[in-house]
Amino acid sequence: MPNINPTIPHPANPMANDGRLKIALQKSGRLSEMSFRLLEKAGISLTKSRDQLLCKAHNFPLDVFLVRDDDIPAFLATNVCQVGILGQNVLLEKKALSAKKYGVLDEVLTLAFGRCRLSIATPTGFSYENISSLNGKTIATSYRGLLAAYLQERGVDAEIVTMEGAVEVAPRTHLAEAICDLVSTGNTLVSNGLKEQDTILQSQAVLIKNRIKDQDLKVIYEKMLSRIRAVLRADNSRYIMLNSPIAALDAIKAVLPGSSSPTVMPLQGREDMVAIHAVCEEEVFWPTMEELQRSGASSILVVPIEKMLN
Repeated sequence: MPNINPTIPHPANPMANDGRLKIALQKSGRLSEMSFRLLEKAGISLTKSRDQLLCKAHNFPLDVFLVRDDDIPAFLATNVCQVGILGQNVLLEKKALSAKKYGVLDEVLTLAFGRCRLSIATPTGFSYENISSLNGKTIATSYRGLLAAYLQERGVDAEIVTMEGAVEVAPRTHLAEAICDLVSTGNTLVSNGLKEQDTILQSQAVLIKNRIKDQDLKVIYEKMLSRIRAVLRADNSRYIMLNSPIAALDAIKAVLPGSSSPTVMPLQGREDMVAIHAVCEEEVFWPTMEELQRSGASSILVVPIEKMLN
């Protein structure tokens, strides 16, 4: 996390166009730390205050608004911010409830963290065959828009009770016969005597933006987006180095994951061996390394990539 500095003042007018891009992040919770880490990997150095709405980057024209995740779409829809990071579940729920207001928001990138799923769950003793088993039943959820659309598409007539928190207790308190809620590990469901039945949505953190009209802000946004893409590509890539007999070169190149054109260099003093260096744009697992070894490779070294820019 960035260094804490409680002395940062609030801007006189945070909505003014001062030539700085505005991004909305979750103030606290599971996405907050990972969002800050992503920006820091992109070379954007932030100073965060403990109790204020705004923090600033001191080496990039970016201001960060720290808000509740449910409020991030509104910050972009009203152009207080131009960019945001939040869960797909939040964005799609807002669009399901008000397509006119939130239709101006575009999902730009999936970020591969904050993974969860929106699922329907019932008490373990509930007789459930498929979604039609919920006809005439009551379902508690914080995601009325997504649940209503899911039920309508499948011709299921059920009553929806909206709850803002502790949805999993609804069956025990007789508020509902089933729930629709976010699931990560599933431990909360089990501890409340619930069984996951159907998945409505697979979700992860996403980068979103509004229709940025200011040309100067567009330039800043494109620069930030390029850096974030580079970070994500580096996170998913590995640099692999190995030695290969010339006779096994084709076989070894075929095994290298996600690499179309590795660099092949002669080894000093060896006419029968070459060195291979390659960027593999996917994880290199032990079975892959073992297959490379069986194909004749030796001195295999796999290292992470910190930065990578095309």
